[in-house]
Amino acid sequence: MKVVIVFNHPYEGSYCTAILTAVMAGLKTAQHEVDLIHLDKEGFNPVMTTADLLAFKNRQPVDPKVIEYKQRLEHADHLIFIFPIWWELMPALTKGFIDRVIFPGVAYDYTPSGYGMKPLLKNIKGITVITTMNTPGFLYRLVFGNAVRKAVITGTFWKMRYPNRKWINLSGVKQASGKKRNKWLRKLEQQYALL
Repeated sequence: MKVVIVFNHPYEGSYCTAILTAVMAGLKTAQHEVDLIHLDKEGFNPVMTTADLLAFKNRQPVDPKVIEYKQRLEHADHLIFIFPIWWELMPALTKGFIDRVIFPGVAYDYTPSGYGMKPLLKNIKGITVITTMNTPGFLYRLVFGNAVRKAVITGTFWKMRYPNRKWINLSGVKQASGKKRNKWLRKLEQQYALL
């Protein structure tokens, strides 16, 4: 199976980077092919431009980086996003990736009625979002309404009818002990060794 990972964290010593390492180790143990899109290292511009919006109407992206990502996603069987939750949402590069790459003519098109959506990346059999945050999980659910779930899992991939959507959220990371963090990493590595 080919897995595309979309990763967004600028600091190489981050816990997100440790998660990326664990997930990739598990996938390699299972002998899956991994294609890493490291948004912070690849010079991705997250800003939607006038040219992008004009291309939106024609269903044809114009940015060479977006076209490259389209080609990489077309070969994916599974898509994994890994990013931190900052101010209750995803960082700008992840949001820009969704705005500019999860695009009509790339990831979806509209149904003939114009009201519904249908997926275009036909190989994708599942999408996983792995996030970290310092906010306690119960507070994120009760006060902030699971904003990432609503925006990414439901508001993006459910709406486009992609199957097998999953969100793994590691909360209270700053307060967690080293032992607990290591346990999370081992669990993720084992989980992806069985994917």
